[in-house]
Formats: sequence, C-alpha cells, structure tokens
Amino acid sequence: MSVEIVLITPLLVAFLLLVVAFGRYVAVRGEVEAASRDAVRAASLERDLGSARAAATQTANASLGGRWTCEAVGLSGEFVAGGTIETELSCRVPVDDLGLLGLPGTVSVRASSSAPLDIYRRTGGAP
Repeated sequence: MSVEIVLITPLLVAFLLLVVAFGRYVAVRGEVEAASRDAVRAASLERDLGSARAAATQTANASLGGRWTCEAVGLSGEFVAGGTIETELSCRVPVDDLGLLGLPGTVSVRASSSAPLDIYRRTGGAP
C-alpha cells in the first residue's frame, strides 16, 4: 500500500499543478478579452481614427495594469458613422514560475472585440 502511495503522489501533484496552469491561462485570457473589449469601447467614443487608436491603447494598458508584455492594440474597420471597428490585442504572459511542469517561458494570449459607431454621430473632419 505504501509503495502505491509513493508512486501515485508525484502524479497527483503534477496533475494539480496542471490544473493550476490551465486555470491561470483561463483567468489571463479573460483579462485580455476584457481589456480588448474596454479598448474598443473607448475607441468607439472618439471622433477620429488617430484619437481612437490612442484611446484604445491607453485603455488597454490601463486595464491590464502593465502586468504583461503586450503589442500595440490593432484597430481596424470603418471609422464612419454607423460603421464597426475592431481591436485585436496580443500579450505574452510568463508561465515559467510554474516550473515543475516544464512549461515554456511565456504563452501568447490573443483577443479581439468589435463595437459599432453611433449612426447619428459625426466622425472625421467632415462637417
């Protein structure tokens, strides 16, 4: 009986660490998706594309709190009244502190969101 416990204990610990790693990935993915959603909402409130890009980047960085290394927020779509814009956010998240599993140093987490622009709102430089 004690031999079985000695053999199974490392497997149970490895399984527990794997569950922690997957739980952490899901939590990080949720935070990156929320930051992408916040960024597209902030961009949709601006009146021109340059201000929208700046607002999206600032909002995403504030939402993530600088915990991970993220690329610049990608903003695409039609920035006209009634159009739809999209953001794409990609972050590198370290997982090497879970070293007992032999996971790679970082994983890439991507998220994208879209938002409509108000149809009655003036955008761009046109009167």
